[in-house]
Amino acid sequence: MNNEKHVNENMIEGRNAVLEAFRSGKPIDKLYVLDGCQDGPVRTIVREARKHDTLIRFVEKERLSQISATGKHQGVIALAAAYEYSEVEDMLELARERGEDPFLILLDNIEDPHNLGAIIRTANLAGAHGVIIPKRRAVGLTATVAKTSAGALNYTPVAKVTNMTRTMEELKEKGLWFVCADMGGSSMYDLNLKGPIGLVIGNEGEGVSRLVKDHCDYIASIPMKGDIDSLNASVAAGVLAYEIVRQRLQ
Repeated sequence: MNNEKHVNENMIEGRNAVLEAFRSGKPIDKLYVLDGCQDGPVRTIVREARKHDTLIRFVEKERLSQISATGKHQGVIALAAAYEYSEVEDMLELARERGEDPFLILLDNIEDPHNLGAIIRTANLAGAHGVIIPKRRAVGLTATVAKTSAGALNYTPVAKVTNMTRTMEELKEKGLWFVCADMGGSSMYDLNLKGPIGLVIGNEGEGVSRLVKDHCDYIASIPMKGDIDSLNASVAAGVLAYEIVRQRLQ
Protein backbone atom coordinates (compact mmCIF):
# COMPACT_ATOMS: atom_id res chain seq x y z
CA MET A 1 0.00 0.00 0.00
CA ASN A 2 1.26 3.48 -0.90
CA ASN A 3 2.52 5.64 1.99
CA GLU A 4 0.38 8.52 0.76
CA LYS A 5 -2.57 6.96 2.60
CA HIS A 6 -0.93 7.93 5.88
CA VAL A 7 -0.07 11.53 4.97
CA ASN A 8 -3.64 12.70 5.60
CA GLU A 9 -2.74 16.20 6.70
CA ASN A 10 -1.32 16.85 3.22
CA MET A 11 -4.11 15.19 1.26
CA ILE A 12 -6.81 17.39 -0.27
CA GLU A 13 -9.94 15.67 -1.58
CA GLY A 14 -12.95 16.91 -3.51
CA ARG A 15 -13.28 19.29 -6.44
CA ASN A 16 -13.84 22.58 -4.61
CA ALA A 17 -11.10 21.94 -2.06
CA VAL A 18 -8.53 20.95 -4.70
CA LEU A 19 -9.37 23.89 -6.98
CA GLU A 20 -9.15 26.30 -4.04
CA ALA A 21 -5.76 24.85 -3.06
CA PHE A 22 -4.36 25.55 -6.54
CA ARG A 23 -5.86 29.04 -6.73
CA SER A 24 -4.59 30.00 -3.28
CA GLY A 25 -1.04 29.14 -4.34
CA LYS A 26 -0.64 26.13 -2.00
CA PRO A 27 2.30 24.01 -3.25
CA ILE A 28 0.86 20.79 -4.73
CA ASP A 29 3.28 17.94 -5.46
CA LYS A 30 0.91 15.55 -7.23
CA LEU A 31 -2.65 15.38 -8.51
CA TYR A 32 -4.60 12.14 -8.92
CA VAL A 33 -7.52 12.35 -11.37
CA LEU A 34 -10.15 9.74 -12.27
CA ASP A 35 -9.14 8.49 -15.72
CA GLY A 36 -11.64 9.40 -18.43
CA CYS A 37 -13.54 11.94 -16.31
CA GLN A 38 -14.53 14.85 -18.56
CA ASP A 39 -16.62 16.97 -16.14
CA GLY A 40 -16.11 20.73 -16.48
CA PRO A 41 -14.84 21.21 -12.89
CA VAL A 42 -12.34 18.35 -13.27
CA ARG A 43 -11.09 19.79 -16.56
CA THR A 44 -10.62 23.16 -14.81
CA ILE A 45 -8.58 21.47 -12.05
CA VAL A 46 -6.38 19.70 -14.59
CA ARG A 47 -5.84 23.01 -16.40
CA GLU A 48 -4.78 24.66 -13.10
CA ALA A 49 -2.45 21.74 -12.34
CA ARG A 50 -0.75 22.09 -15.74
CA LYS A 51 -0.41 25.84 -15.19
CA HIS A 52 1.45 25.10 -11.93
CA ASP A 53 3.51 22.32 -13.56
CA THR A 54 2.11 19.79 -11.07
CA LEU A 55 2.65 16.08 -11.70
CA ILE A 56 -0.71 14.61 -12.84
CA ARG A 57 -1.62 10.93 -12.57
CA PHE A 58 -4.77 9.62 -14.28
CA VAL A 59 -5.87 6.55 -12.34
CA GLU A 60 -8.72 4.04 -12.08
CA LYS A 61 -11.54 4.50 -9.55
CA GLU A 62 -10.19 1.65 -7.39
CA ARG A 63 -6.83 3.39 -7.05
CA LEU A 64 -8.47 6.67 -6.00
CA SER A 65 -10.55 4.84 -3.40
CA GLN A 66 -7.38 3.17 -2.13
CA ILE A 67 -5.62 6.53 -1.65
CA SER A 68 -8.67 8.40 -0.31
CA ALA A 69 -9.00 8.97 3.43
CA THR A 70 -12.55 10.35 3.32
CA GLY A 71 -14.16 8.36 0.48
CA LYS A 72 -15.45 11.71 -0.88
CA HIS A 73 -12.81 12.49 -3.48
CA GLN A 74 -15.23 13.28 -6.37
CA GLY A 75 -12.60 12.04 -8.83
CA VAL A 76 -9.72 14.25 -7.64
CA ILE A 77 -7.11 13.99 -4.87
CA ALA A 78 -4.22 16.42 -4.47
CA LEU A 79 -1.09 15.83 -2.40
CA ALA A 80 0.15 19.10 -0.98
CA ALA A 81 3.74 19.69 0.08
CA ALA A 82 4.28 19.83 3.84
CA TYR A 83 6.52 22.89 3.37
CA GLU A 84 6.83 25.76 0.90
CA TYR A 85 9.47 25.34 -1.79
CA SER A 86 12.20 27.93 -2.26
CA GLU A 87 13.83 29.29 -5.41
CA VAL A 88 17.40 28.45 -6.42
CA GLU A 89 18.15 32.20 -6.33
CA ASP A 90 17.21 32.21 -2.60
CA MET A 91 20.05 29.75 -1.97
CA LEU A 92 22.61 31.89 -3.79
CA GLU A 93 21.38 34.90 -1.81
CA LEU A 94 21.82 32.94 1.43
CA ALA A 95 25.43 32.18 0.46
CA ARG A 96 26.01 35.90 -0.27
CA GLU A 97 24.52 36.87 3.09
CA ARG A 98 26.89 34.48 4.86
CA GLY A 99 29.87 35.61 2.81
CA GLU A 100 30.46 32.01 1.65
CA ASP A 101 30.97 30.24 -1.66
CA PRO A 102 27.66 28.61 -2.66
CA PHE A 103 27.36 24.95 -1.63
CA LEU A 104 24.27 23.23 -3.06
CA ILE A 105 23.17 19.59 -2.98
CA LEU A 106 21.32 18.34 -6.07
CA LEU A 107 19.35 15.11 -5.93
CA ASP A 108 18.79 13.13 -9.11
CA ASN A 109 15.45 11.36 -8.55
CA ILE A 110 15.59 10.39 -4.86
CA GLU A 111 12.39 8.39 -4.29
CA ASP A 112 12.61 7.42 -0.61
CA PRO A 113 11.22 10.13 1.71
CA HIS A 114 13.48 8.94 4.56
CA ASN A 115 16.54 9.45 2.36
CA LEU A 116 15.38 12.92 1.30
CA GLY A 117 14.71 13.91 4.92
CA ALA A 118 18.10 12.62 6.05
CA ILE A 119 19.89 14.48 3.23
CA ILE A 120 18.14 17.75 4.12
CA ARG A 121 19.26 17.22 7.73
CA THR A 122 22.85 16.61 6.60
CA ALA A 123 22.70 19.62 4.26
CA ASN A 124 21.76 21.84 7.18
CA LEU A 125 24.49 20.53 9.48
CA ALA A 126 27.16 20.69 6.76
CA GLY A 127 26.30 24.33 6.03
CA ALA A 128 24.91 23.76 2.53
CA HIS A 129 22.84 26.67 1.26
CA GLY A 130 20.08 24.53 -0.21
CA VAL A 131 18.86 21.28 -1.74
CA ILE A 132 17.55 21.01 -5.31
CA ILE A 133 15.17 18.23 -6.35
CA PRO A 134 13.44 17.46 -9.68
CA LYS A 135 9.69 17.75 -10.20
CA ARG A 136 9.36 14.31 -11.78
CA ARG A 137 10.23 10.79 -10.66
CA ALA A 138 11.15 11.96 -7.17
CA VAL A 139 9.62 12.39 -3.74
CA GLY A 140 8.51 15.90 -2.70
CA LEU A 141 8.30 17.53 0.72
CA THR A 142 5.91 15.10 2.40
CA ALA A 143 5.23 14.91 6.13
CA THR A 144 7.60 11.91 6.34
CA VAL A 145 10.40 13.99 4.78
CA ALA A 146 9.72 16.82 7.24
CA LYS A 147 9.79 14.44 10.21
CA THR A 148 12.99 12.69 9.08
CA SER A 149 14.73 16.02 8.53
CA ALA A 150 14.40 16.60 12.32
CA GLY A 151 13.50 20.27 11.91
CA ALA A 152 16.10 21.04 9.23
CA LEU A 153 13.34 21.86 6.72
CA ASN A 154 12.67 25.01 8.75
CA TYR A 155 16.16 26.29 7.96
CA THR A 156 17.36 24.68 4.73
CA PRO A 157 15.78 25.88 1.47
CA VAL A 158 14.55 23.17 -0.93
CA ALA A 159 13.81 24.04 -4.56
CA LYS A 160 11.93 21.91 -7.07
CA VAL A 161 13.04 22.31 -10.69
CA THR A 162 11.54 21.09 -13.95
CA ASN A 163 14.85 20.43 -15.70
CA MET A 164 17.88 19.48 -13.59
CA THR A 165 20.48 19.80 -16.36
CA ARG A 166 19.19 23.24 -17.41
CA THR A 167 19.42 24.34 -13.77
CA MET A 168 23.00 23.05 -13.65
CA GLU A 169 23.88 25.00 -16.79
CA GLU A 170 22.41 28.21 -15.32
CA LEU A 171 24.39 27.67 -12.10
CA LYS A 172 27.59 27.04 -14.08
CA GLU A 173 27.14 30.48 -15.65
CA LYS A 174 27.08 31.85 -12.09
CA GLY A 175 30.41 30.21 -11.26
CA LEU A 176 29.39 26.86 -9.74
CA TRP A 177 31.00 23.60 -10.72
CA PHE A 178 29.59 20.13 -10.09
CA VAL A 179 30.79 16.88 -8.61
CA CYS A 180 28.67 13.73 -8.61
CA ALA A 181 28.96 10.63 -6.50
CA ASP A 182 29.61 7.53 -8.60
CA MET A 183 31.66 4.39 -8.10
CA GLY A 184 33.62 4.83 -11.34
CA GLY A 185 35.15 8.19 -10.42
CA SER A 186 38.31 9.48 -8.79
CA SER A 187 38.72 9.05 -5.03
CA MET A 188 37.08 12.00 -3.28
CA TYR A 189 40.33 12.48 -1.33
CA ASP A 190 42.19 13.23 -4.59
CA LEU A 191 39.79 15.96 -5.72
CA ASN A 192 39.85 19.67 -4.93
CA LEU A 193 36.28 20.25 -3.69
CA LYS A 194 36.70 23.91 -2.74
CA GLY A 195 34.94 26.93 -4.21
CA PRO A 196 31.33 27.34 -5.40
CA ILE A 197 30.13 23.74 -5.68
CA GLY A 198 27.12 21.59 -6.41
CA LEU A 199 27.17 18.04 -5.02
CA VAL A 200 25.02 15.66 -7.10
CA ILE A 201 23.63 12.50 -5.49
CA GLY A 202 21.86 9.86 -7.58
CA ASN A 203 18.83 7.63 -7.27
CA GLU A 204 18.92 4.87 -4.62
CA GLY A 205 19.03 2.08 -7.22
CA GLU A 206 20.37 3.49 -10.47
CA GLY A 207 22.72 6.23 -9.26
CA VAL A 208 23.17 9.46 -11.20
CA SER A 209 21.52 9.40 -14.63
CA ARG A 210 23.81 9.59 -17.67
CA LEU A 211 22.50 13.00 -18.77
CA VAL A 212 23.07 14.58 -15.35
CA LYS A 213 26.47 12.88 -15.03
CA ASP A 214 27.51 14.34 -18.40
CA HIS A 215 26.87 17.82 -16.96
CA CYS A 216 29.16 17.21 -13.98
CA ASP A 217 32.75 18.46 -13.96
CA TYR A 218 34.08 15.68 -11.73
CA ILE A 219 33.00 12.22 -10.62
CA ALA A 220 33.92 11.35 -7.04
CA SER A 221 33.97 7.87 -5.60
CA ILE A 222 33.96 7.03 -1.91
CA PRO A 223 36.67 4.48 -1.00
CA MET A 224 34.98 1.30 0.27
CA LYS A 225 36.45 -1.87 1.72
CA GLY A 226 33.38 -3.95 2.56
CA ASP A 227 31.67 -6.76 0.73
CA ILE A 228 28.71 -4.83 -0.64
CA ASP A 229 29.03 -2.44 -3.56
CA SER A 230 27.44 0.83 -2.49
CA LEU A 231 26.32 3.12 0.33
CA ASN A 232 22.78 4.26 0.99
CA ALA A 233 22.11 7.55 -0.89
CA SER A 234 21.78 9.65 2.27
CA VAL A 235 24.97 8.19 3.77
CA ALA A 236 26.88 8.85 0.53
CA ALA A 237 25.59 12.45 0.60
CA GLY A 238 26.81 12.79 4.19
CA VAL A 239 30.27 11.40 3.50
CA LEU A 240 30.86 13.66 0.49
CA ALA A 241 29.28 16.73 2.09
CA TYR A 242 31.66 16.42 5.02
CA GLU A 243 34.69 15.99 2.75
CA ILE A 244 33.62 19.34 1.22
CA VAL A 245 33.32 20.77 4.77
CA ARG A 246 36.78 19.44 5.68
CA GLN A 247 38.39 21.02 2.64
CA ARG A 248 36.62 24.34 3.25
CA LEU A 249 37.90 24.41 6.85
CA GLN A 250 41.52 23.99 5.79
